[in-house]
Amino acid sequence: MGSKVWKFSVSIAGKLQPKALGRAELRLPSTKPSLPILTLYTKQVCPLCDDAKAVLESFKHRFHFEQVDITEKGNEAWFSKYKYEIPVFHLNGTFLMKHRVNEELLEKELRKCEDNQDAT
Repeated sequence: MGSKVWKFSVSIAGKLQPKALGRAELRLPSTKPSLPILTLYTKQVCPLCDDAKAVLESFKHRFHFEQVDITEKGNEAWFSKYKYEIPVFHLNGTFLMKHRVNEELLEKELRKCEDNQDAT
């Protein structure tokens, strides 16, 4: 007896309607190591942020990079917290450094992330 994978779509009336695909779908967890996330809190005109991004170039293969513009709508809390501090960096959601890239600190913390990844 063949197995089917069911997907559901919602009709306009809001009822679930099954759709048989007729084939099995298998999704395996990724074996690729996940990179840490380095978040830069910035704003439009920020020469120190530009300098910091240039320094980060040599590290960029070791993390996913995100930028948060503290002046954009929805980021009022970050603006209130960091308006006089940018650039500010978080690694995996935790404060790491501000004003300039501390390359020694960044290297140390990235190695910790890599070591933790190797241990799992």
